[in-house]
Amino acid sequence: MKLYQPLCLRNLELKNRWVMSPMCMYAATDGVANDFHFVHYASRAMGGVGLVIVEATGVVPEGRITHKCLGLWNEEQANSLKKIVDFVHQNSDSKIGIQLAHAGRKASTWNGVQLSDSEGWTTVAPSRIPYQSGEKMPQQLTIEEIKNLVSYFKNAAVLALDAGFDVVEIHAAHGYLLHQFLSPLSNTRQDDYGGSFENRIRFLLEIIDAVNEVLDDFHPLFVRISGTEYAENGWSLEDSVELSQILKSKNVDLVDVSSGGNIHGARISLFDGYQVPFASEIRKKTGVKTGAVGLIKTAEQAEEILVNDDADLIFVAREILRNPYIASQIAQQNGENCYFPKEYSRAILKK
Repeated sequence: MKLYQPLCLRNLELKNRWVMSPMCMYAATDGVANDFHFVHYASRAMGGVGLVIVEATGVVPEGRITHKCLGLWNEEQANSLKKIVDFVHQNSDSKIGIQLAHAGRKASTWNGVQLSDSEGWTTVAPSRIPYQSGEKMPQQLTIEEIKNLVSYFKNAAVLALDAGFDVVEIHAAHGYLLHQFLSPLSNTRQDDYGGSFENRIRFLLEIIDAVNEVLDDFHPLFVRISGTEYAENGWSLEDSVELSQILKSKNVDLVDVSSGGNIHGARISLFDGYQVPFASEIRKKTGVKTGAVGLIKTAEQAEEILVNDDADLIFVAREILRNPYIASQIAQQNGENCYFPKEYSRAILKK
């Protein structure tokens, strides 16, 4: 099965094409990972996936979606993550990455509701446009503040490398800050960071350049984008193709293709693999490696995506929450090689 063929990104080899997709757990205190995170991520590595990606992690305190999100702006946070990374490297064949993020106008929430002034913090955005009516107006970032955020993303990447992470992913999807800059519906600036397509992608490209300064040939860079935001005159698949061509030239190793999240109330037709066509279109038109994500539930479905050259990696979310051992279980059922803890050898399935 192609699912169990290795893939090299820069000089890093993933043992198979299964990826644990980054999923927020809302379980941290002051951005610090705890025993829950250790068990959560270590279990999926023990389950045999080629790559585990740690959830959206704020590069500054006000960049978190909630007050319970992970952060990576200080050494205490890096050390809490290093414990997880070290275990994964010492006890599995998995590689481990981290998704660096800033929530922008979608920050300071709990259960999808914006926090009060006493509980939350002031949000920021490219323009003074709230995510939905009734929410507090975000502050428009100044040029200086944008430049500072580029430095914060770079600093978080340095801390990630110090913690031992193999892969860094930049979160530019789901209506969070970088996506807000990309979309003409949430970015109405009239300076170097708004207006034209070239200006709206500038912030993301500056972050990519800054992060790549600290990465080497053994640490690939991923970028997650929303292939479309399902809104007239908004960010489109054609925009994503054009952006991905530029990302490829900027030494981005893989585009992780999701969708939506920036326009409240957007109508999305959900079906198994509903985002795969976006990953396929980007891959085929640009040649950049892509990751497919979104209601991928079975090995047969995942294998078909790979065989059809629609994507290079399979990002699994809900299904891997239900079954942490999906990669090794499918491997055993199909006679494929996949990591399985030697301590569990009595449980190996016999064909």
